[in-house]
Amino acid sequence: MTTEQDTTLEGLKTAIQMEIDGKRFYLQASQKSGNEAGKKLLAELAAEEDIHRQKFEEIFESIRDKNAWPEASFKSDGGSHLRTLFSRAIGQTGKSFKALDSELEAVQTAVDMESKTYDFYISQSLSTPYPAAREFYEALAAQEREHQLILLDYQEFLKNPAGWFVGKEHPTLDGG
Repeated sequence: MTTEQDTTLEGLKTAIQMEIDGKRFYLQASQKSGNEAGKKLLAELAAEEDIHRQKFEEIFESIRDKNAWPEASFKSDGGSHLRTLFSRAIGQTGKSFKALDSELEAVQTAVDMESKTYDFYISQSLSTPYPAAREFYEALAAQEREHQLILLDYQEFLKNPAGWFVGKEHPTLDGG
């Protein structure tokens, strides 16, 4: 018979592996990126995946050893750190950048990966009986969604750098 603790630990094992896989993917994509913005953004995403993994490992150990979900405070900054890093790096990259197809594919894979991770964390938050676990999974889901939105922004930049700059610098054409 599977206990609630077993189910929780299995979910945490899955989450840990997702974060390990995400970090590995982002590090590889960062090394292959053809521009400084991509290198920085993807390396920072790898670092965030590692922070998530560490938190999950701490929680896993607490549940395994004490059979209790610990107070696991995790607060997202709403993506402001990544957006600032991304904006600065894009400003240095310039408008005349040409993206490689492999980089566009890597970013699309990352967007899909973040979407799956988001869905998993939402499902975990809905199925857990622990309020602290629910809050933790919801905070992580929000951060994964923010990662996805930043990656979509980067994808738009890769497809059309000049258009991306126009959209960011002049989002309306109402003359005002």
